[in-house]
Amino acid sequence: MSSISASNDEEASAKAAAAIADSGAPTIFDKIIAKEIPSTIVYEDEKVLAFRDINPQAPVHVLVIPKLRDGLTSLGKAESRHGEILGNLLYAAKLVAEKEGILDGFRVVINNGPTACQSVYHLHLHVLGGREMKWPPG
Repeated sequence: MSSISASNDEEASAKAAAAIADSGAPTIFDKIIAKEIPSTIVYEDEKVLAFRDINPQAPVHVLVIPKLRDGLTSLGKAESRHGEILGNLLYAAKLVAEKEGILDGFRVVINNGPTACQSVYHLHLHVLGGREMKWPPG
C-alpha cells in the first residue's frame, strides 16, 4: 500500500513541476550549483556537477547535471547545440560509476516529462548501481 502512495506522490510532484517547467525560475538544482542548498558532491568539473540523490533508489544513486541549464529543462528540449554538454554528462556518469566502484554494472536513467515522473526541470541523469538491475525497468 505504501508503494502505491509513494507512486501517487511522485506522479503528483511530476505534474506540479511540469506546470512551471518553462517559467525560468531557479530549480533546486540551480540552488545546489550555487551552493545555496547543501549536497554531497561526488564529481565536479567546469561544466558538470554530480551529487548524491536525497531519495536513493539503489545503494548508489547519483544525479549528474549540467551547471548551465541553457534551455535543457528536459532531454526532449535538447537541440543540436547541446551535443557537447550531453556528451559531457554521459562521460561524467561513467566517471561517477568508476569512482563509486560500480563500473561493472550500473544504469543511467533520464526521466522526460510528467508521464515519466520528471520532477525537476533541469536535465539530469540518474546513475544507479550497487544492486542488480532488473529488466524491464519500468
